Amino acid sequence: MMIGVATPFNLLNQDLLLLPQKAIYWQQQKALIVADVHFGKVGHFRKAGIAVPRDMEQSDLATLSDLIHEYKPEKLIFLGDLFHSDMNNDWGWFILWRSQFPGLEIILIRGNHDIIADSNYQKLDIELHDELLIGPFLMLHHPLPDDKLQNAGGYVFCGHIHPGVNLSGKGRQSVTLPCFAFGSRQAIFPSFGKFTGKIAIHSRQADKIFAVLKDKVVAIA
Repeated sequence: MMIGVATPFNLLNQDLLLLPQKAIYWQQQKALIVADVHFGKVGHFRKAGIAVPRDMEQSDLATLSDLIHEYKPEKLIFLGDLFHSDMNNDWGWFILWRSQFPGLEIILIRGNHDIIADSNYQKLDIELHDELLIGPFLMLHHPLPDDKLQNAGGYVFCGHIHPGVNLSGKGRQSVTLPCFAFGSRQAIFPSFGKFTGKIAIHSRQADKIFAVLKDKVVAIA
């Protein structure tokens, strides 16, 4: 896989690399951060009789592996919704993938889809939290409303809403691209999983929006 071009972004004196794989590498912490993998969603749909290509799940795990080999993080942080729903046959693929990186610290911030028993993650040496403050950043799954952001313990990193930005051309053509959305107190990550949708968000004047293209991340606001 071609890793593509990382876009440097300094936030609160921390050096971040915005990656076209819809992940962030935090250089000071040697941490790879992703949101909303929704692993197991393919198996969930196939179990319900809906035809979905099986290799889509393995593609997400392969992308994670490529990023780990490229950036050599010491920790991998999932901002919720790692596994889509109840355990299914795709869990076996996840166990196999985890075994390839025994020395990697993995942290899961619980999301609304993370309903698998904690013991299953603990057997894989995966740390679980509802929220976690690391340096200036507070790791969450759900974005906080403005009134709660005022009292948050740090600048929020979160996912959940699968943000996208709508771009329009002169010929009335338009496309919604996944994006990183940075506000004054909170950043919302795009969904890492390929089998997920996007919700167009409205940028405010204080926001910094980075659209994710196939091989690069570009600032658009």
